[in-house]
Amino acid sequence: MAGNYRIANEFLSVDVSSLGAEMQALDTSDGRSLLWNGDAAFWSGRSPILFPIVGKAPDDMVEIEGKSYPMNQHGFARRAEFALAASSDTMCRYELAASEATKAVYSFDFVLAVEHSLEGRTLTVAAEVSNRDTRPMPFGLGFHSAFVWPLPGAQGSDHVITLDNGAEPALIRLSGGLLSFAKHPSPFKDGRLVLDHRMFDEDAMVFPEGAGEGLRYRAEGGPTLHFSFENLPNLALWQKPGAPFICIEPWHGMAAENGGSKALAERPYSQTLEAGKTARFAFSVEISG
Repeated sequence: MAGNYRIANEFLSVDVSSLGAEMQALDTSDGRSLLWNGDAAFWSGRSPILFPIVGKAPDDMVEIEGKSYPMNQHGFARRAEFALAASSDTMCRYELAASEATKAVYSFDFVLAVEHSLEGRTLTVAAEVSNRDTRPMPFGLGFHSAFVWPLPGAQGSDHVITLDNGAEPALIRLSGGLLSFAKHPSPFKDGRLVLDHRMFDEDAMVFPEGAGEGLRYRAEGGPTLHFSFENLPNLALWQKPGAPFICIEPWHGMAAENGGSKALAERPYSQTLEAGKTARFAFSVEISG
């Protein structure tokens, strides 16, 4: 049965559930809530971990070594019960190890560890994927955190995302949950995007490359959230139409291409990890203002 673990310091507190190792709350010490509350009227997720795929598979099936397996959108980790492996006042580490249930849909021996930690005004969420099998292991890994829009104290203000690198990355869209690699003009101008709810009428905005290793999400009168990304080359922004949140989603791996291969190893930006190796992916968010 799922339970929550709370980490906290003088600036921030974070609740993390054993179900999916999913963050449930991110609050400042002065009582401002920054994470979406999971209201099922819009979207019951809050900050799911996406593994071993990001996005959707054709017909909800993936192929591994020529064999077909059922695989729901965003994989199975977000619905799996993790075990608390280590904890302190400011850190908790949850682990999911391969089981008969996971091997029925993903035939590898693996460990997925998710660690939330606080240092000052910064939260870091790190995922480590370890291949304990004897063969190369393909997978995708992504974060899907939803932050409140409007930010506390910023009702009525423009909410802006600014890329640290000042780039204008090309935009692609989803069709039936699958990627269409037709490129659209970037909505960023000199790295700056003023958010508009209408941007999400056609599902997520996906930026396969070029968004860089960091961004700021802010609005006049509210806090600034400065994100840094590690080993996460893809970025998506998503909102359920009309919902009061914005998902900031750094990924290593994306949905399958529309009309493309069902092979997990051939999905865009999938990683193949050699036997005995571990790969790390992480984002940090610093809260100021």
